[in-house]
Amino acid sequence: MIALSLAEIAEVVGGQMHDIPDPSVKVTGPVVRDSREAVPGSLFVAFVGERVDGHDFAAAVVEAGAAAVLASRPVGVPAIVVEDVQTALGALARHVVRRLGATLVALTGSAGKTSTKDLIAQVLRRKAPTVFTPGSLNNEIGLPLTALSATEETRFLVLEMGARGIGHIRYLTELTPPKVGVVLNVGSAHIGEFGGREQIARAKGELVESLPPAEEGGTAILNADDPLVRAMASRTKAKVILFGESGEADVRAENVRLTDSGQPAFRLHTPSGACDVTMRLYGEHHVSNALAAAAVAHETGMSAEEIATALSESGSLSRWRMEVTERPDGVTVVNDAYNANPESMRAALRALVAMGRGRRTWAVLGKMAELGDEALAEHDAVGRLAVRLNVSKLVAVGGREASWLQLGAYNEGSWGEESVHVSDAQAAIDLLRSELRPGDVVLVKASRSVGLESVAQALLETGTEGEVAAR
Repeated sequence: MIALSLAEIAEVVGGQMHDIPDPSVKVTGPVVRDSREAVPGSLFVAFVGERVDGHDFAAAVVEAGAAAVLASRPVGVPAIVVEDVQTALGALARHVVRRLGATLVALTGSAGKTSTKDLIAQVLRRKAPTVFTPGSLNNEIGLPLTALSATEETRFLVLEMGARGIGHIRYLTELTPPKVGVVLNVGSAHIGEFGGREQIARAKGELVESLPPAEEGGTAILNADDPLVRAMASRTKAKVILFGESGEADVRAENVRLTDSGQPAFRLHTPSGACDVTMRLYGEHHVSNALAAAAVAHETGMSAEEIATALSESGSLSRWRMEVTERPDGVTVVNDAYNANPESMRAALRALVAMGRGRRTWAVLGKMAELGDEALAEHDAVGRLAVRLNVSKLVAVGGREASWLQLGAYNEGSWGEESVHVSDAQAAIDLLRSELRPGDVVLVKASRSVGLESVAQALLETGTEGEVAAR
């Protein structure tokens, strides 16, 4: 964080200083909520959770060197006491962002947010110091913590914004007002909570509504291939840049194809020129993500050649997202178990088939959460797609939703041993260990709550004797 005295922080958050002998002491380290991350000069934020009360760790973090604790009650060590810790954290983030002078890029969408955020960050940091959301810390706590990790040297701040309802993104943009806003897509993720794709579009569009007008540098970067996203152009006063495969897109891809290993390649066109890109990531769905990143980079003044080089050299920075690892025996494990929705399931299955040309392919799939009344139809459709794509074997893991996956495959024509329903992750592990052959490709994917990453991890321990070579 930029250096601020405890007195300055107390004023910004409207707090009272307790047990602070010297209010001029500055916070020079990170703002943390995990006591184990406290270092000299840090500020520890004491949240009260269901199982753990951060206030109980106040003495320990100060002993570790923390300058003070942001707390909701006095704790016997230097503390700034506020009525609501989360509100205070947001106020501090808003103050720091205003002081920074960095270009703040915010992005949202139903699918691909984290992968795209990682791409944007990898491209922009070639130009100037860049801070970005780690993993998927995209809510009202993770987002301000990320913003507060910026320093005086930071020139780009890339923030992922998630939403579970109307007003969520508006709140996040008030904490960290963006100058550039990216909307990737409007899909089916959380459709059970929102009540329909139109409501999801309404929520995602709050991002572009928050942008400054074009004459003040505001830029909305919208997916030209998604009608609900493209329509958001009417909801902003910012400059609009379209990306996609549409001929009307300002930043577009032509001649899109997959390499023999399943990695996307295409001709990138920007207003400054055209260049070829071959990505290190897997799956055609990353083309759209790359175009969004390219549009952001173009707006910062990067040339088409610079952007293409950066995209071609960028990889995945977040775990369990199309994480491809080859075992010594030739079995390839694709761990995409961090999360799942209908759009990402379809993309992952197509990537599996592309990667597995001439090899046996396995789709180990579980529940897609938060689909509401659409859950049966969407799971059935994914099961059917696995058959249409000629996936060698579908392993549906878990309860009711997994049975719908298997039923969809059965109804599409998978009557033999091409599909099977197993009760849990261990049953899937046992099946795969007994039937996998050298050269097979295995995709593991489900919503985070299912925990199917344990299947991928177990497969990587099998027959590797601790020597796994990740691509």
